[in-house]
Amino acid sequence: MNLLFSNDKRGHYPSSWYAATASPLPPFAPLNGQTQADVCIIGAGFTGVSAALHLAKLGYDCVVLDAQRIGFGASGRNGGQLGMGQRMDQRDLISLIGDQNADLLWQMGLAAQDLVKDLIAAHDIGCYLKPGIAYLGNTKSDANDLRNYADFLNMRYGGDHIHALDRDAGHALCPSPAYHGGLIDQKSAHLHPLRFVLGMAKAAIDLGVRFYEQSYVHAVRAAHGVHQVQTDKGSVSAKHVVYAGNGYLGNLERKTASRVMPINNFIAATEPLGDAINDVLAKDIAVADSKFVVNYFRLSHDGRLLFGGGENYSYRFPKDIAQTVRKPMLEIFPQLKDVKIDYAWGGTLGITMRRMPFFSRLGQGEWSASGYSGHGVGTATQAGQLIANAIHGDSTGFDAMAQVPCLPFPGGSIAKTPLLVLAMTWYSLRDRFGI
Repeated sequence: MNLLFSNDKRGHYPSSWYAATASPLPPFAPLNGQTQADVCIIGAGFTGVSAALHLAKLGYDCVVLDAQRIGFGASGRNGGQLGMGQRMDQRDLISLIGDQNADLLWQMGLAAQDLVKDLIAAHDIGCYLKPGIAYLGNTKSDANDLRNYADFLNMRYGGDHIHALDRDAGHALCPSPAYHGGLIDQKSAHLHPLRFVLGMAKAAIDLGVRFYEQSYVHAVRAAHGVHQVQTDKGSVSAKHVVYAGNGYLGNLERKTASRVMPINNFIAATEPLGDAINDVLAKDIAVADSKFVVNYFRLSHDGRLLFGGGENYSYRFPKDIAQTVRKPMLEIFPQLKDVKIDYAWGGTLGITMRRMPFFSRLGQGEWSASGYSGHGVGTATQAGQLIANAIHGDSTGFDAMAQVPCLPFPGGSIAKTPLLVLAMTWYSLRDRFGI
C-alpha cells in the first residue's frame, strides 16, 4: 500500500478548506517519454518547488515530478504555522551539537521566516500572511517552562519579538481554561499553505521550470555521473536529483526511509463563527500547545476556526476525520459543541527520531531533505533554497543542517512502525493524564 494513493483520489486535491479557497494551477500533463534537465526534483511541495524556483533564478534547467498535484501533500494541507527556530527546543539543540552550531541554526531559523515573507512579497503571493504564534502550556509546569524558554531566548539572542505570557496574558489571547500561559513570538506567522506553494510554483513556471504531475517515480539509477529518474511512462536524465517527497517518499531512497517516518495528522475547519470568534481567539494569531501530540489552531480569513489535532500511524485515515478532530477541539473549546464542521481532512508528514529534519548528500549529485516533523513551512522552504545554493557551489547552509545527528528508527523498515505506535501511545497517555 502506498500513502500517495491510499487516502486520496488520484490527480485531485483533498476536500479541504485550503483546496476550496485556493486557485489551483491548470493540471500539468504526466511525463511521457524521455527528457533532460540539469536537475530533476522529486516532489512538488515546499522543498521541491522552492528548490526549483531558486535553481531557476540561478540559471538551471529544472524538471519537477510529482505523483499527484503541486502542493498535494503536507505542503498543501498543514496548519500553516511559520514557527520560530528549529523544531527541537533550542536548549536541547545546544546540548546536542554545541553552542556555535546551535546558534547558527537559530539564525537560520530566523532566516527561514524572512525567506518565506520575502518570497510572498517578491512574487505577490496572496496567502493571507498574518503575524504571531502563541505557544501555550496545558499544565502549569509546561507554561512555566515556556516562560523560562522565552527568557532564555531573549537573554541569548535578544530581539523584541518573543514575550513570556502569564496565565492572564495567555487568556487575553486565547480564553480557553485549558491553558496556563506560555510565550508569544511576533516574528512567527501563519498563512494559507496551499496558496503559498502554488504561488511559488507559478513564479518557478514563469522562470522556465517544467512541472509534470501524476508522474510517480519508481526508480532512480546513476551511471557515469548521470541519473535516470524513471516514471511509469517516461524518464528524466539529470546531473542532479533532489529527493523532496518527505512523508510520501516511501522506500524510493532507503537511507532517508530509515530515518523519516510517515505519520498522519488531521485538521478541521468549522463553519464561520460570527460573534463567537472572540471566545476562541481574541487576536488573529496562531496557537500551538504543549502536548506531545500537539493541538494547533488559528482563524481563517473568512472567520472559521482551523483546528489541528489527532494522529494515526497507519496507511489509512480514520473514516470520520471530523469526529477525530472534534474530540481534542472540544477539550480546548467545549463551547463549540454545537458548531458545525464544514471541512475535515488528513495529511501525511515526515517525522524523525529527534524531530530535526534529515539533510543528506546521498551520493554524487543526489540531495535529500525531509522529516520536518511539523515545522515545515519555514524549514522546508529554506531547504529548497539551501539545496539550490549547494548545487550552485555554496553548501554552507545545507551542511550546517546535515551535521545534526539523525538516528535511524529502530527496527528498520519492517518493525519501525509498530515500535513508533507503542512510543506514541505512551506519550498520548501522558497527554491524557497530564503527566
